[in-house]
Formats: sequence, C-alpha cells, structure tokens
Amino acid sequence: MLAKAFLLSSFFLPLVVCSLAAPPAPAPEAPADDESPTGFIRAQCGATRYPDLCFTSLSGYASAVQHSPLQLACAAANVTLSRLRSLRAHVSALRSSGTGAGSEAAAALSDCEETLDAAGSLVSRSAGELRGLESLQGSEAAWRVSNAQTWMSAAMTNEDTCADGLESVSGGDVKVDVSGQVRGVKQFTSNALALVNRLAGGR
Repeated sequence: MLAKAFLLSSFFLPLVVCSLAAPPAPAPEAPADDESPTGFIRAQCGATRYPDLCFTSLSGYASAVQHSPLQLACAAANVTLSRLRSLRAHVSALRSSGTGAGSEAAAALSDCEETLDAAGSLVSRSAGELRGLESLQGSEAAWRVSNAQTWMSAAMTNEDTCADGLESVSGGDVKVDVSGQVRGVKQFTSNALALVNRLAGGR
C-alpha cells in the first residue's frame, strides 16, 4: 500500500518545499505585454479543475511567481503540503480526544492519519523534485518533472484511501467533518498536480 510504502512521518519531518526565491526558469511562458503576475496566475489557474480556489490560494504569491510556471507549481505544492499537515493534525487531535470513539470511527481515523501522513510525504517529495529545476534542461529536467507528477498523483491516491475508509463509518459528526475536509484538501492537491502537469507540457 502506498500509505505504508511512503510513511515517512511528514508531519514531524522538517518542511521540504521548493523555493520561491529562486529566479524564474530560463524559458518561462511569454506573458502578454499588459499581463501582470496576478493576471498570469489567473490564466494558469484556468487550466486547473478548481480555478477559483487555485487563484485565491496562490495570488498572494504573485511577487514571487511573476510569470514563471515553475514558481507557480512550487507555490501550489507548498500550499498543498501546508493544508495536508493541518488536516493530519486535526485528525490526530480527534483521535487523541476520543471523539467518535466507536470502533468503526476509531479505525477509520487511524487509517486516515496514516494515509494523510503518507500523502504529506509524497507532496514533499514532489516539491523536492521541483527545487533547482530552473537550472536544468533536457532529459534531466523532464525526469524530475515526471517524478514530481508521480508523487503528487500518489498523494491524491492516499487522500482517496482516507475518504474511502470514512465511507464505511455509519454517520456521525466525525465522518461529516473529516470527509468534508479531505474533499477540500483533494482540491488543492488536484490543482497542484495540474500545475505540475503544465511543466511537462512546456519542456
């Protein structure tokens, strides 16, 4: 299972992210003459499944992103990892407090905590593949982008596993709460994957 294969305790490891301080990639998409960094982000987010969420969550990074698809994908990965860590902490707190202590709910929360931890590790690995990418070209750059796609996609699989486990719980506030938050995090991950996929198309 991916959750076990990649259980690297992302919640407790140092945050592994791609830098937003690096210069843009050598050949970023050419912006329109009147396109601001914010306009660039809005246009890029139009290719994601949740464009409004994409824009609202990433527009604050406009000064770092400028017109770089790579920096935008980095920002999306960082935001996704932050959201995953927050959700993992929430699930852990629910378990510790004994909320929804029925056997079904307790087992589902335990599995979710594990799979969300694994998802965080995978997003962290995806972000790590993007670090320093602006200095690479050719097959090495393509290989790194492909790895980033693989890890981000695998993170979504782990999120799906958490959601599927909650389906077996018969109702209750915990199920509604965690299921809703998992759906929200999956939207961030989906957007991050879409922006990483755009890097593949541009190389």
